[in-house]
Amino acid sequence: MKKLTGIVFAISAIFMSVSANAAEKVMVFAAASLTNAMQDISTLYQTQHQDSEIVFSFASSSVLARQIEQGAPADIFMSADQKWMDYLVDRHLASNKETLLKNSLVLIAPTSSKLDQVTINNTTDWQVILPHNEKMAVGDPDHVPAGLYAKESLTNLGVFNQLEPQLARASNVRDALMLVERGEAVLGIVYSTDAKVSQNVKIIADFPADSFKPIEYPITLLTHSDSAKTFYNFLKSSQAKVIFEKYGFVTQ
Repeated sequence: MKKLTGIVFAISAIFMSVSANAAEKVMVFAAASLTNAMQDISTLYQTQHQDSEIVFSFASSSVLARQIEQGAPADIFMSADQKWMDYLVDRHLASNKETLLKNSLVLIAPTSSKLDQVTINNTTDWQVILPHNEKMAVGDPDHVPAGLYAKESLTNLGVFNQLEPQLARASNVRDALMLVERGEAVLGIVYSTDAKVSQNVKIIADFPADSFKPIEYPITLLTHSDSAKTFYNFLKSSQAKVIFEKYGFVTQ
């Protein structure tokens, strides 16, 4: 009987030890354009906090916001624009927000393209750089933040209606990037940070900053988890800022 009791005690001790050492998961819903930077930050963070496991869901901000609205278990939400963060705030699903990063909008082409540098303004001849039988990839202008910024810029430049039939609408900005990488679109409109992580595209123009609202990335903490709060604070640290800036983001 004593032997059996000892075995039970040993098994219990092992179970308690495993439970104590189990990493607590932190679920982060983040805009697709943050993928590379956030993965690098997570790797660094977990070398310093081995009691936490950072799990990501990357997608369009609109998709993520609606998933949270439907009850998806997110601890942190990072949006690529204020609209979808405000969507959650207005529905009392997020109580506060902070603007963490800024970005810019660029025109890209495959690295093999004969197009070099072009200037985008009210006099740009789009028929020259985008022949009528070719496509320009963009995040869906109806709901994807990168697409919304692109639509706003093209509208203010007076060419959105002209170019709309040639837009290849993607479910998020990384998919728009992929269409250009594969040569399925001769041009694309993405964030500068997306273009910089690809060796298969080149930036051929910057969109005028005054043609669209500032591209801001707000962040919010959705739970009271201590592990989530610790990672949330780390994202605002000098260590995280170095990584964000490496990928071309402007930090606050």
